[in-house]
Amino acid sequence: MEENQRRRTVTSSVKSGIGFGSALAMVISYVSWHSVGWAILHGIFGWLYVIYYVIKY
Repeated sequence: MEENQRRRTVTSSVKSGIGFGSALAMVISYVSWHSVGWAILHGIFGWLYVIYYVIKY
């Protein structure tokens, strides 16, 4: 039972992290470019765009 609980916690954390990365990428993109289209595209890339933004700017 303990192993199942641990697995659910890890799965939940990973899903939250991926969602947060996409949301963060979309916000950064919209603030920078003022374009919903770019925000959606960058939201798809998620953490990759966030890392790129941190390195570039």
